[in-house]
Amino acid sequence: MPKVKRRLSIANVLLTKADQYCCAMPRFRPSRRRLPLRIVVPSRNDPLLRRFTELIGGPLGHRTAPGIVEPGFFTVERVLIVLTTLAALLSVLVKTPCRVAGWVLPDYFYMGCYSDWPVLFETRGLAEGMFPFLTPGGVFEYPVLMGLLAGFTALLVPGSGVSAERSLAYFDVNATLVAVVWIITVITTARMSHRRPWDAAMVALAPGIVVAGSINWDLWAAMLAALAMLSFARGRLVLAGVFIGLGTAMKIYPLLILGAVLLLAIRAGKYRPLAVTAAAAGGTWLAVNLPFMLADFAGWAYFLGFSRDREAGYSSIWYAYNTTVQGQGLPQLGPEFINRASLVLFLLACIAIALLVLSAPRRPRLASIVFLIVAALVLTNKVYSPQFVVWLVPLAALAYPRWRDFLIWQFVELLHWWAVWMYLGQFTSGGAPEHNIDGAYYVLAVLAHIAATAYIAYKVVRSILHPEHDPVRRLETDDPQGGPFDRSDDVLVLDSYAVHRWRSRIGSR
Repeated sequence: MPKVKRRLSIANVLLTKADQYCCAMPRFRPSRRRLPLRIVVPSRNDPLLRRFTELIGGPLGHRTAPGIVEPGFFTVERVLIVLTTLAALLSVLVKTPCRVAGWVLPDYFYMGCYSDWPVLFETRGLAEGMFPFLTPGGVFEYPVLMGLLAGFTALLVPGSGVSAERSLAYFDVNATLVAVVWIITVITTARMSHRRPWDAAMVALAPGIVVAGSINWDLWAAMLAALAMLSFARGRLVLAGVFIGLGTAMKIYPLLILGAVLLLAIRAGKYRPLAVTAAAAGGTWLAVNLPFMLADFAGWAYFLGFSRDREAGYSSIWYAYNTTVQGQGLPQLGPEFINRASLVLFLLACIAIALLVLSAPRRPRLASIVFLIVAALVLTNKVYSPQFVVWLVPLAALAYPRWRDFLIWQFVELLHWWAVWMYLGQFTSGGAPEHNIDGAYYVLAVLAHIAATAYIAYKVVRSILHPEHDPVRRLETDDPQGGPFDRSDDVLVLDSYAVHRWRSRIGSR
């Protein structure tokens, strides 16, 4: 008995020391591997794809070593380029009815081949040589960099004046450039996915991009946002800020990346990455915008006034509300109220995201936070266009790479995409009744789109609250896009009672 008691006493001491040692360790500091890691194989890792591979012999064998063994010519990136090229060709094929018959109202709605490019080319003076932000007296309802892009691509179209041939050429020029931009976005997404480069196949094959990527220039903004996140992931903070500034000069949403960086900086107690990236972003945005602000402030600010004064955009929750109450004879919401209400709702959503980030059991990943912020903007904004899905696809592939949920979301977006055109065909020109849908069905399509986007957001929130459900955090992976915050200790965390709890720093940073 004395020997047994002594052994128990020694065991208790060792357990106590071990517990003290574990408590003194940082929350997450796994060892860094120097050897190459196996990449994640979708046929083994993803439950949906694993079932489908049974038709072709089952998942890749467990004795294989993808990422370690040289694959030969068909590397992951080359396969992704091939997939994106095929998807880009399919995207142009979707527009074939308009490429053959021209972009004529309301036919381009009913044939599902509408694009802003030929319409803007004909109606905004681009065909007559008007260069946005450079031609005196010209106005353009988009930010500066997008206006310059629209004017530059117009210069590549031979001839002069408005004609169906020149409108087709303008579409083809922009579609070709967008295909290159799409490939860059896919490769950029793959390169910041650490062990999961195949997740970029979601961006390469996304049905939402296939049908909506050639509506407008939004893929350019998505590319700049992806390049910013890749630069940040590699610790190139100034370059990340430059891309954020360029993206914000194209579309406003890349600016929201800084919101995610701010929340991670607060939680990790590292503010230098935020300061450097924000300064570079602000300087780049000013460098692009300031010359045009000084040369023609009214022309530069036209986009801001247009956005402020316009009515609720199609497919927004606000337009769905107005369409619903219109049939009941109730008063509709005006632009001024919607501007304030949408801003308040977005800020409330950002506060909720901040509380989630600062109280999660483990520091959330950068891509997850960016997705939630951008999704909040999409769901509460006064305007929603079908091409806005392009903003979310790369972020969804990084935040929650599960094919089943991704395809459910994309299927609903496709239904909404068709509903938009059938509704606009009736609303804008009173087309043939057999091609139209009533407002009630259109509202249902809008609500389905909102619900599907919220569903993906719920999955991301669930993976934050329960990190064991995060597909990315496997085999000592922390935050592949986190850059300076990857494997950082927590400094400021909110406990269950929303009280600040400071944690002592262990070791040098």
